Amino acid sequence: MFYAIISEDKPGTLEQRMSARPDHLARLEALRDQGRLLIAGPHPAIDSEDPGPAGFTGSLVVAEFDSLELAQAWADEDPYISAGVYQRVVVKPYKKVLP
Repeated sequence: MFYAIISEDKPGTLEQRMSARPDHLARLEALRDQGRLLIAGPHPAIDSEDPGPAGFTGSLVVAEFDSLELAQAWADEDPYISAGVYQRVVVKPYKKVLP
């Protein structure tokens, strides 16, 4: 089943986010390579593809896991958590309907 991992950044953590980004992306690329990643990306803090110093307010990952517990465990290991970027992470089942 798919699970949505909805993360919210702490204010003022753009530098920590950018430092942890390579490790964060490596985990997402592993999911992609396993055929389990539906979509992933950040939420810009302003209405722009490149928010510059405004940074981001969080991230969304939708990926396939065998259970909610496994999705939560994967989310709990995100490098952005250990880097102090995320202040809140919600993991919940997601049902893909369209397209």
